[in-house]
Amino acid sequence: MQVAPQVFEKLASRFGAQDWSKSESPKSGNIRVIVPAAKVFDYLKFLKEECGFDFLADITAIDYLYYRGARDRFGLVYTLVNLANNDRLVVKCFLNEPDLTVPSAWPLWKGSNWMEREVFDMFGIRFDGHPDLRRILCPQEFVGNPLRKDYPLRGRGERHNFQRLERQQG
Repeated sequence: MQVAPQVFEKLASRFGAQDWSKSESPKSGNIRVIVPAAKVFDYLKFLKEECGFDFLADITAIDYLYYRGARDRFGLVYTLVNLANNDRLVVKCFLNEPDLTVPSAWPLWKGSNWMEREVFDMFGIRFDGHPDLRRILCPQEFVGNPLRKDYPLRGRGERHNFQRLERQQG
């Protein structure tokens, strides 16, 4: 994937060269910028308003708990697209417990609503300023975050709740 060089020139002009880094994924070829979690909203806003990344394609997270050499617990990943020229850029920031909170992208892209709720539900990352941050995939009573690496593969005994739901539907 190629991204217009002007994007990185604009980023350097606005944020300096020390605050962020650029890399390319060897497997997918995606270009990514790694930014500080405290400033992720500022970067997203700049990329939308000044660089034309008008579409938020995805928000997800990665738990690096058992990754050898990982310095951070979670990676939060935004995939942006400039629909005018089909540029695709991955914006990534890192988070560690106990502070798993970043500003919501909802003021920029209303479509981030359900994506942020999914990341909240599955990983426990909070999005400050989100209009309705509650579980979206698991029941509200569910305890834990199932996509965290320390969540047991067989669950924590909550399956009895799902049997009741299956009987009601059947």
